[in-house]
Amino acid sequence: MFHFHVAPSGDDTWPGTAERPFATLERARSAAREAARESAGDVVVHLRAGVHVPAGPLELTEADSGTVYQAYGYGTPEQEEAVVSGGRLITGWQVRADGVWSADVGHLDFRQLYVDGRRALRAGIPGLPGTAAANVTGYVTDSADPLGWRSPGDVEFVYRGVYPWTEARCGVAGVSAGGGPTVITMAQPVFGWAAELYNSTWEGQTSQGPGLPTRIENDAAFLSEPGTFVLDRSRPGRHVLLYLPGPGEDPERTRVVAPVLETLLNAVGTRNVSFRGIVFADATWLRPSRPEGFLHYHGSGYYEGGGVETAVLGEGMSVTFPAASASIPACVTFADVAGVEIEGCRFTRLGAFGLSITGGAEVVVRGCDLDTLSGGGVSVSGGRDVTIEDTWVHHAGLEYSGSPGIAVMGTKGCVVARNEVADVPHCGIVVGPGEGTRVLRNLTVDTMQVLADGGGIYLAGAQGTSRADGALVQGNVIEDTRTPYNFGLYTDYGASWVTVEGNVVARADSTAVLTVAPPLENVVYRGNFWDADPVGHDGPPSGVTYEGNVTLKDERELNAATAGIRSRAGLARPRAGSRSAGSSRR
Repeated sequence: MFHFHVAPSGDDTWPGTAERPFATLERARSAAREAARESAGDVVVHLRAGVHVPAGPLELTEADSGTVYQAYGYGTPEQEEAVVSGGRLITGWQVRADGVWSADVGHLDFRQLYVDGRRALRAGIPGLPGTAAANVTGYVTDSADPLGWRSPGDVEFVYRGVYPWTEARCGVAGVSAGGGPTVITMAQPVFGWAAELYNSTWEGQTSQGPGLPTRIENDAAFLSEPGTFVLDRSRPGRHVLLYLPGPGEDPERTRVVAPVLETLLNAVGTRNVSFRGIVFADATWLRPSRPEGFLHYHGSGYYEGGGVETAVLGEGMSVTFPAASASIPACVTFADVAGVEIEGCRFTRLGAFGLSITGGAEVVVRGCDLDTLSGGGVSVSGGRDVTIEDTWVHHAGLEYSGSPGIAVMGTKGCVVARNEVADVPHCGIVVGPGEGTRVLRNLTVDTMQVLADGGGIYLAGAQGTSRADGALVQGNVIEDTRTPYNFGLYTDYGASWVTVEGNVVARADSTAVLTVAPPLENVVYRGNFWDADPVGHDGPPSGVTYEGNVTLKDERELNAATAGIRSRAGLARPRAGSRSAGSSRR
Protein backbone atom coordinates (compact mmCIF):
# COMPACT_ATOMS: atom_id res chain seq x y z
CA MET A 1 0.00 0.00 0.00
CA PHE A 2 1.20 3.52 -0.85
CA HIS A 3 0.90 6.38 1.63
CA PHE A 4 1.22 10.06 0.73
CA HIS A 5 1.01 13.08 2.99
CA VAL A 6 -0.05 16.63 2.17
CA ALA A 7 0.25 19.60 4.53
CA PRO A 8 -0.26 23.37 4.16
CA SER A 9 3.37 23.77 5.25
CA GLY A 10 4.68 21.20 2.77
CA ASP A 11 6.40 21.52 -0.59
CA ASP A 12 5.32 19.99 -3.89
CA THR A 13 8.96 19.22 -4.75
CA TRP A 14 9.17 16.93 -1.70
CA PRO A 15 8.35 13.19 -1.92
CA GLY A 16 5.08 13.34 0.05
CA THR A 17 6.28 11.41 3.08
CA ALA A 18 5.18 12.10 6.64
CA GLU A 19 8.42 14.02 7.24
CA ARG A 20 8.42 15.82 3.86
CA PRO A 21 4.78 16.19 2.76
CA PHE A 22 3.39 17.69 -0.43
CA ALA A 23 1.90 21.18 -0.23
CA THR A 24 -1.17 20.82 -2.45
CA LEU A 25 -3.97 18.36 -2.94
CA GLU A 26 -3.39 18.52 -6.69
CA ARG A 27 0.17 17.24 -6.28
CA ALA A 28 -0.98 14.52 -3.90
CA ARG A 29 -3.67 13.46 -6.38
CA SER A 30 -1.08 13.15 -9.17
CA ALA A 31 1.17 11.01 -6.98
CA ALA A 32 -1.77 8.85 -5.94
CA ARG A 33 -2.81 8.31 -9.56
CA GLU A 34 0.66 7.18 -10.53
CA ALA A 35 0.86 4.82 -7.56
CA ALA A 36 -2.62 3.43 -8.27
CA ARG A 37 -1.57 2.46 -11.77
CA GLU A 38 1.26 0.42 -10.27
CA SER A 39 -0.71 -1.15 -7.43
CA ALA A 40 -4.28 -1.33 -8.82
CA GLY A 41 -5.46 0.84 -5.94
CA ASP A 42 -4.52 0.64 -2.26
CA VAL A 43 -3.36 4.25 -2.00
CA VAL A 44 -3.94 6.49 1.03
CA VAL A 45 -3.55 10.28 0.97
CA HIS A 46 -3.23 11.68 4.49
CA LEU A 47 -4.30 15.31 4.94
CA ARG A 48 -2.35 16.87 7.78
CA ALA A 49 -3.73 19.49 10.16
CA GLY A 50 -4.49 22.96 8.86
CA VAL A 51 -6.37 24.70 6.08
CA HIS A 52 -5.82 23.31 2.59
CA VAL A 53 -6.75 25.95 0.00
CA PRO A 54 -6.96 24.55 -3.53
CA ALA A 55 -6.73 26.92 -6.49
CA GLY A 56 -9.85 25.34 -7.95
CA PRO A 57 -12.11 22.31 -7.47
CA LEU A 58 -10.33 19.04 -6.85
CA GLU A 59 -11.36 16.96 -9.87
CA LEU A 60 -11.40 13.17 -9.50
CA THR A 61 -11.99 10.72 -12.34
CA GLU A 62 -11.79 6.98 -12.92
CA ALA A 63 -8.00 7.38 -12.76
CA ASP A 64 -8.38 8.08 -9.03
CA SER A 65 -10.16 4.82 -8.28
CA GLY A 66 -8.97 2.87 -5.28
CA THR A 67 -7.68 5.88 -3.32
CA VAL A 68 -8.50 6.86 0.27
CA TYR A 69 -8.36 10.54 1.25
CA GLN A 70 -8.41 10.94 5.00
CA ALA A 71 -7.47 13.21 7.86
CA TYR A 72 -4.19 12.09 9.36
CA GLY A 73 -4.82 9.73 12.26
CA TYR A 74 -8.43 9.15 11.26
CA GLY A 75 -10.28 7.02 13.77
CA THR A 76 -7.68 7.47 16.51
CA PRO A 77 -7.35 9.94 19.39
CA GLU A 78 -4.56 11.61 17.38
CA GLN A 79 -6.80 12.47 14.42
CA GLU A 80 -5.88 15.90 13.05
CA GLU A 81 -8.32 18.52 11.77
CA ALA A 82 -7.77 18.89 8.04
CA VAL A 83 -9.92 21.53 6.35
CA VAL A 84 -10.37 21.83 2.58
CA SER A 85 -11.42 25.45 2.16
CA GLY A 86 -12.63 27.38 -0.86
CA GLY A 87 -12.32 30.63 1.05
CA ARG A 88 -9.87 33.50 0.91
CA LEU A 89 -8.70 35.38 3.98
CA ILE A 90 -9.61 39.07 3.78
CA THR A 91 -6.86 41.46 4.88
CA GLY A 92 -5.95 45.12 4.35
CA TRP A 93 -8.91 46.51 6.24
CA GLN A 94 -9.47 50.26 6.48
CA VAL A 95 -11.68 51.54 9.31
CA ARG A 96 -13.99 54.35 8.23
CA ALA A 97 -15.13 57.19 10.43
CA ASP A 98 -18.53 55.53 10.88
CA GLY A 99 -16.84 52.37 12.19
CA VAL A 100 -17.42 50.31 9.04
CA TRP A 101 -14.48 48.17 7.92
CA SER A 102 -13.64 48.42 4.23
CA ALA A 103 -11.41 46.12 2.15
CA ASP A 104 -10.62 46.11 -1.55
CA VAL A 105 -11.13 42.52 -2.74
CA GLY A 106 -10.42 42.96 -6.46
CA HIS A 107 -12.40 40.56 -8.62
CA LEU A 108 -13.56 38.32 -5.77
CA ASP A 109 -17.28 37.59 -5.84
CA PHE A 110 -19.24 35.90 -3.06
CA ARG A 111 -22.59 35.87 -1.31
CA GLN A 112 -21.56 34.81 2.19
CA LEU A 113 -18.96 35.88 4.73
CA TYR A 114 -17.57 34.12 7.79
CA VAL A 115 -16.15 36.05 10.73
CA ASP A 116 -14.16 33.94 13.20
CA GLY A 117 -16.13 30.96 11.89
CA ARG A 118 -19.51 32.66 12.35
CA ARG A 119 -21.79 33.24 9.38
CA ALA A 120 -22.31 36.99 8.97
CA LEU A 121 -25.58 38.20 7.49
CA ARG A 122 -25.87 40.39 4.41
CA ALA A 123 -27.12 43.81 5.42
CA GLY A 124 -30.77 44.33 4.59
CA ILE A 125 -34.06 46.09 5.27
CA PRO A 126 -37.48 44.49 5.81
CA GLY A 127 -39.07 45.57 2.51
CA LEU A 128 -39.74 48.44 0.12
CA PRO A 129 -40.13 51.76 1.93
CA GLY A 130 -43.19 53.91 1.37
CA THR A 131 -46.29 52.94 -0.53
CA ALA A 132 -45.13 50.69 -3.35
CA ALA A 133 -46.71 48.89 -6.28
CA ALA A 134 -45.46 46.43 -8.89
CA ASN A 135 -45.56 46.91 -12.64
CA VAL A 136 -44.25 45.03 -15.67
CA THR A 137 -40.64 46.13 -15.25
CA GLY A 138 -40.37 46.47 -11.48
CA TYR A 139 -41.82 48.80 -8.86
CA VAL A 140 -42.73 52.36 -8.08
CA THR A 141 -42.76 53.84 -4.59
CA ASP A 142 -43.52 57.23 -3.12
CA SER A 143 -40.40 56.97 -0.97
CA ALA A 144 -37.14 58.58 -2.08
CA ASP A 145 -35.05 56.19 0.05
CA PRO A 146 -34.08 53.91 -2.88
CA LEU A 147 -32.46 56.92 -4.57
CA GLY A 148 -29.91 56.78 -1.76
CA TRP A 149 -28.88 53.20 -2.46
CA ARG A 150 -25.13 53.32 -3.18
CA SER A 151 -24.93 50.44 -5.66
CA PRO A 152 -28.43 49.59 -6.92
CA GLY A 153 -27.14 46.94 -9.31
CA ASP A 154 -25.98 44.86 -6.34
CA VAL A 155 -29.29 45.02 -4.49
CA GLU A 156 -31.33 41.83 -4.24
CA PHE A 157 -35.04 41.51 -3.46
CA VAL A 158 -36.18 38.49 -1.43
CA TYR A 159 -39.74 37.19 -1.75
CA ARG A 160 -40.67 34.85 1.09
CA GLY A 161 -43.91 32.93 0.73
CA VAL A 162 -44.96 33.80 -2.83
CA TYR A 163 -46.44 30.35 -2.52
CA PRO A 164 -46.37 29.11 1.07
CA TRP A 165 -43.48 26.78 0.16
CA THR A 166 -41.38 29.17 -1.98
CA GLU A 167 -38.81 31.91 -1.54
CA ALA A 168 -37.43 33.78 -4.54
CA ARG A 169 -34.52 36.19 -5.11
CA CYS A 170 -34.41 38.81 -7.88
CA GLY A 171 -31.76 41.42 -8.57
CA VAL A 172 -32.27 45.13 -9.21
CA ALA A 173 -31.10 46.71 -12.48
CA GLY A 174 -31.42 50.37 -11.50
CA VAL A 175 -33.24 53.12 -9.60
CA SER A 176 -34.38 56.47 -10.99
CA ALA A 177 -36.45 59.48 -9.88
CA GLY A 178 -38.89 59.07 -12.75
CA GLY A 179 -40.19 62.63 -12.54
CA GLY A 180 -42.41 61.68 -9.61
CA PRO A 181 -42.46 58.36 -7.78
CA THR A 182 -39.18 56.50 -7.43
CA VAL A 183 -38.87 53.87 -10.18
CA ILE A 184 -37.08 50.58 -9.46
CA THR A 185 -36.24 48.58 -12.56
CA MET A 186 -35.66 44.90 -11.90
CA ALA A 187 -33.09 42.70 -13.61
CA GLN A 188 -34.13 40.57 -16.55
CA PRO A 189 -34.83 37.82 -17.36
CA VAL A 190 -35.56 36.95 -13.72
CA PHE A 191 -38.38 39.43 -13.18
CA GLY A 192 -40.17 38.40 -16.35
CA TRP A 193 -39.76 34.76 -15.41
CA ALA A 194 -41.19 35.50 -11.96
CA ALA A 195 -44.33 37.01 -13.51
CA GLU A 196 -44.64 33.87 -15.62
CA LEU A 197 -44.09 31.40 -12.80
CA TYR A 198 -45.97 32.69 -9.77
CA ASN A 199 -49.70 32.68 -10.52
CA SER A 200 -52.28 31.10 -8.27
CA THR A 201 -55.92 31.02 -7.30
CA TRP A 202 -56.69 30.04 -3.74
CA GLU A 203 -59.96 30.36 -1.83
CA GLY A 204 -61.24 33.00 -4.22
CA GLN A 205 -58.02 35.04 -4.17
CA THR A 206 -55.95 35.40 -7.35
CA SER A 207 -52.26 36.23 -7.20
CA GLN A 208 -50.04 37.17 -10.15
CA GLY A 209 -46.29 37.61 -10.08
CA PRO A 210 -44.01 37.69 -7.06
CA GLY A 211 -45.67 40.64 -5.34
CA LEU A 212 -43.75 42.99 -3.06
CA PRO A 213 -40.42 41.90 -1.58
CA THR A 214 -40.33 40.80 2.04
CA ARG A 215 -36.65 41.75 2.43
CA ILE A 216 -34.06 43.76 0.46
CA GLU A 217 -30.35 42.98 0.78
CA ASN A 218 -26.82 44.09 -0.06
CA ASP A 219 -26.35 47.83 -0.17
CA ALA A 220 -24.12 50.07 1.95
CA ALA A 221 -27.20 52.11 2.89
CA PHE A 222 -28.47 49.07 4.80
CA LEU A 223 -25.42 48.71 7.07
CA SER A 224 -26.94 49.42 10.47
CA GLU A 225 -26.82 46.07 12.27
CA PRO A 226 -23.47 45.00 13.78
CA GLY A 227 -22.12 41.81 12.27
CA THR A 228 -23.53 42.41 8.78
CA PHE A 229 -21.75 42.96 5.47
CA VAL A 230 -22.17 44.24 1.92
CA LEU A 231 -20.22 43.42 -1.26
CA ASP A 232 -20.11 46.41 -3.62
CA ARG A 233 -19.43 45.21 -7.18
CA SER A 234 -20.22 48.49 -8.93
CA ARG A 235 -16.64 48.77 -10.25
CA PRO A 236 -15.68 45.64 -12.20
CA GLY A 237 -12.48 44.12 -10.87
CA ARG A 238 -12.42 46.56 -7.96
CA HIS A 239 -15.00 45.10 -5.61
CA VAL A 240 -15.24 46.47 -2.09
CA LEU A 241 -16.26 44.51 1.00
CA LEU A 242 -17.91 46.51 3.78
CA TYR A 243 -18.41 45.02 7.24
CA LEU A 244 -19.98 46.57 10.32
CA PRO A 245 -18.18 44.83 13.19
CA GLY A 246 -19.76 43.39 16.27
CA PRO A 247 -18.68 44.23 19.83
CA GLY A 248 -15.06 43.43 20.57
CA GLU A 249 -14.04 42.68 16.98
CA ASP A 250 -10.73 44.13 15.85
CA PRO A 251 -9.50 44.22 12.22
CA GLU A 252 -6.03 43.12 13.35
CA ARG A 253 -7.24 40.02 15.18
CA THR A 254 -10.56 39.02 13.61
CA ARG A 255 -10.33 36.32 10.94
CA VAL A 256 -12.66 37.13 8.03
CA VAL A 257 -13.02 34.57 5.25
CA ALA A 258 -14.89 35.06 1.97
CA PRO A 259 -15.90 31.86 0.13
CA VAL A 260 -14.94 32.17 -3.53
CA LEU A 261 -14.87 28.64 -4.98
CA GLU A 262 -18.25 27.20 -5.92
CA THR A 263 -17.09 23.57 -5.91
CA LEU A 264 -14.53 22.03 -3.58
CA LEU A 265 -14.57 18.47 -4.88
CA ASN A 266 -16.03 17.03 -8.07
CA ALA A 267 -15.76 13.27 -8.57
CA VAL A 268 -17.03 11.79 -11.85
CA GLY A 269 -16.87 8.10 -12.70
CA THR A 270 -14.62 7.31 -9.76
CA ARG A 271 -14.66 3.78 -8.29
CA ASN A 272 -13.91 2.56 -4.77
CA VAL A 273 -12.78 5.88 -3.31
CA SER A 274 -13.14 6.85 0.35
CA PHE A 275 -13.14 10.20 2.16
CA ARG A 276 -12.70 10.05 5.91
CA GLY A 277 -12.64 12.71 8.57
CA ILE A 278 -12.16 15.69 6.24
CA VAL A 279 -13.77 19.11 6.78
CA PHE A 280 -15.10 20.73 3.58
CA ALA A 281 -15.70 24.44 4.15
CA ASP A 282 -16.08 27.93 2.72
CA ALA A 283 -17.65 27.69 -0.73
CA THR A 284 -20.30 29.82 -2.44
CA TRP A 285 -22.84 29.65 -5.28
CA LEU A 286 -23.03 32.69 -7.53
CA ARG A 287 -25.91 32.03 -9.91
CA PRO A 288 -28.51 33.85 -7.76
CA SER A 289 -26.40 37.01 -8.13
CA ARG A 290 -26.72 36.91 -11.92
CA PRO A 291 -29.58 38.45 -13.93
CA GLU A 292 -31.29 35.04 -13.92
CA GLY A 293 -31.71 35.28 -10.14
CA PHE A 294 -33.19 32.45 -8.11
CA LEU A 295 -36.85 31.60 -8.67
CA HIS A 296 -37.48 28.85 -6.18
CA TYR A 297 -40.45 26.55 -6.64
CA HIS A 298 -40.22 23.59 -4.27
CA GLY A 299 -37.49 21.86 -2.30
CA SER A 300 -34.18 22.26 -4.11
CA GLY A 301 -35.84 23.08 -7.46
CA TYR A 302 -35.80 26.47 -9.16
CA TYR A 303 -37.06 27.91 -12.46
CA GLU A 304 -34.86 29.09 -15.29
CA GLY A 305 -37.40 29.62 -18.05
CA GLY A 306 -38.90 27.04 -20.36
CA GLY A 307 -42.58 27.51 -19.62
CA VAL A 308 -44.98 26.64 -16.84
CA GLU A 309 -47.89 24.29 -16.30
CA THR A 310 -50.95 24.58 -14.07
CA ALA A 311 -51.83 22.21 -11.24
CA VAL A 312 -55.50 22.16 -10.25
CA LEU A 313 -55.69 21.44 -6.52
CA GLY A 314 -59.44 21.54 -6.17
CA GLU A 315 -62.44 23.58 -7.27
CA GLY A 316 -61.27 27.14 -7.75
CA MET A 317 -57.73 26.34 -6.57
CA SER A 318 -54.69 26.18 -8.83
CA VAL A 319 -51.02 27.08 -9.02
CA THR A 320 -48.58 27.34 -11.89
CA PHE A 321 -45.35 25.38 -11.66
CA PRO A 322 -42.26 24.90 -13.85
CA ALA A 323 -42.53 22.59 -16.84
CA ALA A 324 -38.90 21.82 -16.07
CA SER A 325 -36.67 22.91 -13.23
CA ALA A 326 -33.04 22.91 -12.19
CA SER A 327 -31.71 21.94 -8.77
CA ILE A 328 -29.50 23.83 -6.35
CA PRO A 329 -26.02 22.34 -6.81
CA ALA A 330 -23.72 21.13 -4.05
CA CYS A 331 -20.24 22.26 -3.13
CA VAL A 332 -19.04 18.63 -2.98
CA THR A 333 -20.34 16.48 -5.83
CA PHE A 334 -20.22 12.85 -6.87
CA ALA A 335 -21.60 11.77 -10.27
CA ASP A 336 -21.79 8.24 -11.69
CA VAL A 337 -19.45 6.86 -9.03
CA ALA A 338 -19.51 3.38 -7.49
CA GLY A 339 -18.28 1.90 -4.26
CA VAL A 340 -17.67 5.32 -2.69
CA GLU A 341 -17.59 5.82 1.06
CA ILE A 342 -17.87 9.26 2.74
CA GLU A 343 -17.36 8.77 6.45
CA GLY A 344 -16.89 11.07 9.40
CA CYS A 345 -16.62 14.19 7.26
CA ARG A 346 -17.99 17.62 8.03
CA PHE A 347 -19.53 19.98 5.47
CA THR A 348 -19.81 23.51 6.82
CA ARG A 349 -20.02 27.16 5.78
CA LEU A 350 -21.17 26.31 2.27
CA GLY A 351 -23.24 28.49 -0.08
CA ALA A 352 -25.34 25.75 -1.69
CA PHE A 353 -26.11 22.13 -0.77
CA GLY A 354 -23.35 20.42 1.16
CA LEU A 355 -23.15 17.12 -0.71
CA SER A 356 -24.77 15.73 -3.85
CA ILE A 357 -24.75 12.23 -5.33
CA THR A 358 -26.04 11.84 -8.88
CA GLY A 359 -26.38 8.44 -10.55
CA GLY A 360 -23.93 5.69 -9.77
CA ALA A 361 -24.30 2.89 -7.26
CA GLU A 362 -23.32 1.69 -3.81
CA VAL A 363 -22.42 5.01 -2.22
CA VAL A 364 -22.39 5.27 1.58
CA VAL A 365 -22.56 8.50 3.56
CA ARG A 366 -21.92 7.60 7.19
CA GLY A 367 -21.28 9.53 10.37
CA CYS A 368 -21.07 12.92 8.68
CA ASP A 369 -22.08 16.34 10.00
CA LEU A 370 -23.51 19.08 7.77
CA ASP A 371 -24.19 22.54 9.15
CA THR A 372 -24.21 26.26 8.33
CA LEU A 373 -25.42 25.72 4.78
CA SER A 374 -27.15 28.15 2.44
CA GLY A 375 -28.93 25.21 0.84
CA GLY A 376 -29.76 21.73 2.04
CA GLY A 377 -27.56 18.98 3.41
CA VAL A 378 -27.48 15.86 1.23
CA SER A 379 -29.06 15.49 -2.21
CA VAL A 380 -29.33 12.14 -3.99
CA SER A 381 -30.65 12.01 -7.56
CA GLY A 382 -30.87 8.75 -9.47
CA GLY A 383 -28.53 5.94 -8.72
CA ARG A 384 -28.88 2.66 -6.92
CA ASP A 385 -28.22 1.42 -3.40
CA VAL A 386 -27.20 4.74 -1.85
CA THR A 387 -27.14 4.76 1.95
CA ILE A 388 -27.22 7.82 4.21
CA GLU A 389 -26.83 6.86 7.85
CA ASP A 390 -25.80 8.28 11.21
CA THR A 391 -25.55 11.75 9.64
CA TRP A 392 -26.50 15.01 11.34
CA VAL A 393 -27.90 17.87 9.24
CA HIS A 394 -28.65 21.09 11.07
CA HIS A 395 -28.81 24.83 10.47
CA ALA A 396 -29.29 24.32 6.75
CA GLY A 397 -31.32 26.36 4.26
CA LEU A 398 -29.98 29.60 5.69
CA GLU A 399 -30.25 31.41 2.34
CA TYR A 400 -32.54 29.19 0.26
CA SER A 401 -35.34 28.45 2.69
CA GLY A 402 -37.07 25.73 0.70
CA SER A 403 -34.04 23.46 0.94
CA PRO A 404 -34.61 20.11 2.70
CA GLY A 405 -32.11 18.57 5.07
CA ILE A 406 -31.91 15.32 3.09
CA ALA A 407 -33.48 14.84 -0.35
CA VAL A 408 -33.67 11.71 -2.51
CA MET A 409 -35.23 11.58 -5.97
CA GLY A 410 -35.39 8.94 -8.69
CA THR A 411 -33.38 6.43 -6.70
CA LYS A 412 -33.60 2.65 -6.45
CA GLY A 413 -32.97 0.95 -3.13
CA CYS A 414 -31.93 4.11 -1.27
CA VAL A 415 -31.69 3.83 2.54
CA VAL A 416 -31.98 6.85 4.85
CA ALA A 417 -31.44 5.53 8.35
CA ARG A 418 -30.52 6.70 11.87
CA ASN A 419 -29.99 10.33 10.85
CA GLU A 420 -30.92 13.53 12.62
CA VAL A 421 -32.25 16.61 10.83
CA ALA A 422 -32.80 19.67 13.01
CA ASP A 423 -33.23 23.42 12.77
CA VAL A 424 -34.15 23.68 9.10
CA PRO A 425 -36.53 26.13 7.40
CA HIS A 426 -38.64 23.60 5.48
CA CYS A 427 -38.79 19.80 5.18
CA GLY A 428 -36.45 17.56 7.11
CA ILE A 429 -36.32 14.54 4.78
CA VAL A 430 -37.83 14.61 1.27
CA VAL A 431 -38.42 11.55 -0.88
CA GLY A 432 -39.48 12.14 -4.48
CA PRO A 433 -40.58 9.48 -6.98
CA GLY A 434 -38.36 6.41 -6.87
CA GLU A 435 -38.32 2.74 -6.05
CA GLY A 436 -37.70 0.90 -2.82
CA THR A 437 -36.68 3.84 -0.63
CA ARG A 438 -36.44 3.02 3.07
CA VAL A 439 -36.65 5.82 5.63
CA LEU A 440 -35.83 4.17 8.93
CA ARG A 441 -35.38 5.33 12.54
CA ASN A 442 -34.55 8.96 11.80
CA LEU A 443 -35.14 11.89 14.13
CA THR A 444 -36.38 15.24 12.81
CA VAL A 445 -36.73 18.19 15.18
CA ASP A 446 -37.58 21.84 14.58
CA THR A 447 -38.31 21.53 10.89
CA MET A 448 -40.55 23.86 8.84
CA GLN A 449 -39.26 26.90 10.73
CA VAL A 450 -39.73 29.40 7.87
CA LEU A 451 -41.85 28.21 4.94
CA ALA A 452 -45.07 26.21 5.04
CA ASP A 453 -46.71 23.18 3.39
CA GLY A 454 -44.20 20.46 4.12
CA GLY A 455 -43.23 18.11 6.89
CA GLY A 456 -40.57 16.53 9.00
CA ILE A 457 -40.67 13.66 6.51
CA TYR A 458 -42.27 14.34 3.12
CA LEU A 459 -42.96 11.92 0.26
CA ALA A 460 -44.52 12.66 -3.13
CA GLY A 461 -45.19 10.67 -6.27
CA ALA A 462 -44.94 6.98 -7.11
CA GLN A 463 -42.57 5.08 -4.81
CA GLY A 464 -42.63 1.79 -6.70
CA THR A 465 -44.97 -0.53 -8.57
CA SER A 466 -45.96 -2.91 -5.77
CA ARG A 467 -45.73 -3.38 -2.03
CA ALA A 468 -42.49 -5.29 -2.55
CA ASP A 469 -40.63 -2.43 -4.23
CA GLY A 470 -42.46 0.47 -2.60
CA ALA A 471 -41.25 2.87 0.08
CA LEU A 472 -41.08 2.00 3.76
CA VAL A 473 -41.21 4.78 6.38
CA GLN A 474 -40.66 3.07 9.71
CA GLY A 475 -39.53 3.83 13.25
CA ASN A 476 -38.98 7.57 12.76
CA VAL A 477 -39.55 10.23 15.41
CA ILE A 478 -40.85 13.57 14.11
CA GLU A 479 -41.14 16.39 16.61
CA ASP A 480 -41.71 20.15 16.55
CA THR A 481 -42.77 20.79 12.97
CA ARG A 482 -43.14 24.51 13.35
CA THR A 483 -45.08 26.60 10.82
CA PRO A 484 -48.87 26.93 11.12
CA TYR A 485 -49.48 24.96 7.90
CA ASN A 486 -47.64 21.64 7.87
CA PHE A 487 -48.01 17.90 8.33
CA GLY A 488 -45.38 16.21 10.47
CA LEU A 489 -45.41 13.06 8.35
CA TYR A 490 -46.61 14.06 4.90
CA THR A 491 -47.48 11.75 2.00
CA ASP A 492 -48.44 14.18 -0.74
CA TYR A 493 -49.20 14.70 -4.41
CA GLY A 494 -50.12 11.26 -5.65
CA ALA A 495 -47.80 9.28 -3.41
CA SER A 496 -48.29 5.56 -4.03
CA TRP A 497 -46.97 2.24 -2.75
CA VAL A 498 -45.90 3.60 0.62
CA THR A 499 -46.01 1.85 3.98
CA VAL A 500 -45.91 4.23 6.96
CA GLU A 501 -45.44 2.10 10.07
CA GLY A 502 -44.42 2.47 13.70
CA ASN A 503 -43.52 6.17 13.62
CA VAL A 504 -44.00 8.85 16.28
CA VAL A 505 -45.26 12.36 15.49
CA ALA A 506 -45.59 15.05 18.14
CA ARG A 507 -46.10 18.82 18.21
CA ALA A 508 -46.92 19.38 14.55
CA ASP A 509 -49.60 21.67 13.17
CA SER A 510 -51.15 18.48 11.77
CA THR A 511 -49.64 15.06 12.37
CA ALA A 512 -50.43 13.67 8.90
CA VAL A 513 -52.92 14.01 6.05
CA LEU A 514 -54.72 11.26 4.15
CA THR A 515 -56.67 13.45 1.72
CA VAL A 516 -54.47 15.17 -0.84
CA ALA A 517 -54.60 15.97 -4.57
CA PRO A 518 -53.78 14.01 -6.65
CA PRO A 519 -55.00 11.32 -4.24
CA LEU A 520 -52.87 8.75 -2.45
CA GLU A 521 -52.87 5.23 -3.86
CA ASN A 522 -51.83 2.02 -2.11
CA VAL A 523 -50.66 3.87 0.99
CA VAL A 524 -50.76 2.12 4.37
CA TYR A 525 -50.67 3.92 7.73
CA ARG A 526 -50.22 1.25 10.39
CA GLY A 527 -49.20 1.25 14.04
CA ASN A 528 -48.14 4.89 14.24
CA PHE A 529 -48.34 7.03 17.37
CA TRP A 530 -49.39 10.69 17.40
CA ASP A 531 -50.64 13.39 19.69
CA ALA A 532 -53.47 14.35 17.30
CA ASP A 533 -55.51 12.52 14.70
CA PRO A 534 -54.37 12.95 11.08
CA VAL A 535 -56.51 14.93 8.66
CA GLY A 536 -58.95 12.48 7.06
CA HIS A 537 -58.49 9.67 9.60
CA ASP A 538 -62.25 9.38 10.17
CA GLY A 539 -62.94 8.67 6.51
CA PRO A 540 -59.80 7.48 4.74
CA PRO A 541 -59.98 7.62 0.94
CA SER A 542 -60.05 4.41 -1.07
CA GLY A 543 -56.30 4.50 -1.73
CA VAL A 544 -55.37 4.56 1.98
CA THR A 545 -55.39 1.79 4.58
CA TYR A 546 -55.49 3.25 8.10
CA GLU A 547 -55.22 0.66 10.85
CA GLY A 548 -53.83 0.15 14.34
CA ASN A 549 -52.69 3.75 14.81
CA VAL A 550 -52.80 5.28 18.29
CA THR A 551 -53.55 8.87 19.27
CA LEU A 552 -52.34 9.89 22.72
CA LYS A 553 -52.88 13.56 23.45
CA ASP A 554 -51.14 13.47 26.81
CA GLU A 555 -47.40 13.97 26.28
CA ARG A 556 -46.36 11.73 29.15
CA GLU A 557 -48.55 8.89 27.90
CA LEU A 558 -47.21 9.29 24.37
CA ASN A 559 -43.59 9.32 25.57
CA ALA A 560 -44.12 6.22 27.71
CA ALA A 561 -45.84 4.29 24.93
CA THR A 562 -43.14 5.14 22.39
CA ALA A 563 -40.01 4.81 24.53
CA GLY A 564 -38.78 1.85 22.50
CA ILE A 565 -39.20 3.63 19.16
CA ARG A 566 -37.50 6.74 20.50
CA SER A 567 -34.55 4.81 21.85
CA ARG A 568 -33.81 3.43 18.39
CA ALA A 569 -34.31 6.65 16.39
CA GLY A 570 -31.73 9.30 15.63
CA LEU A 571 -27.97 9.21 15.43
CA ALA A 572 -26.27 5.89 16.08
CA ARG A 573 -23.36 7.93 17.44
CA PRO A 574 -24.85 11.04 19.10
CA ARG A 575 -22.72 14.19 18.89
CA ALA A 576 -22.45 17.04 21.36
CA GLY A 577 -25.31 19.44 20.65
CA SER A 578 -27.43 16.94 18.72
CA ARG A 579 -30.96 16.20 19.86
CA SER A 580 -30.13 12.50 19.68
CA ALA A 581 -27.85 13.06 22.67
CA GLY A 582 -30.61 14.73 24.72
CA SER A 583 -32.11 12.55 27.45
CA SER A 584 -35.35 14.57 27.43
CA ARG A 585 -36.23 13.20 24.02
CA ARG A 586 -34.88 9.68 24.43
